[in-house]
Amino acid sequence: MTTHTVYVLLGANLGDRAATLHRALEHIRTDLGPVLQQSALYETAAWGVTDQPVFLNQVLKVLSVFPPDEMLEKTQAIENRLGRIRRERWGSRVIDIDLLYVDQLVQQTDTLTLPHPFLHERRFTLVPLAEIAPDFVHPVFQKTNAQLLAECADTGEVSKWLG
Repeated sequence: MTTHTVYVLLGANLGDRAATLHRALEHIRTDLGPVLQQSALYETAAWGVTDQPVFLNQVLKVLSVFPPDEMLEKTQAIENRLGRIRRERWGSRVIDIDLLYVDQLVQQTDTLTLPHPFLHERRFTLVPLAEIAPDFVHPVFQKTNAQLLAECADTGEVSKWLG
């Protein structure tokens, strides 16, 4: 059985954000596989649609035996279980779970693009990602997460959440 190293981004800006991220982590541990590492929680400015509450974000490193399309199904089921309602793209949400990387896989289907197509443009993704995987090399750009963060043009506020 093939085991995959997966980097997952969690985000929430409605309700008890920290509790929701913790519940999402527990569901990921149960449904996807063991969580090997987790970043700190970061409070981040909204991206895309900026007129909304600030987010809490966290990146997890997970070991999973599932193929990427099944990982996506499982993470979307977790979002649904935690009360996610999809209203508008990049809008407010109780929970968002994004697959950032699955190993060094490069894939584009109707439902899933790997690596995540916007990860290199978003400080709220790169800051926690570079915290736990600074030397991981993006399979398309051939740059580390630390390099992508250093070159990122996004000026959105990202700061460690002190709770």
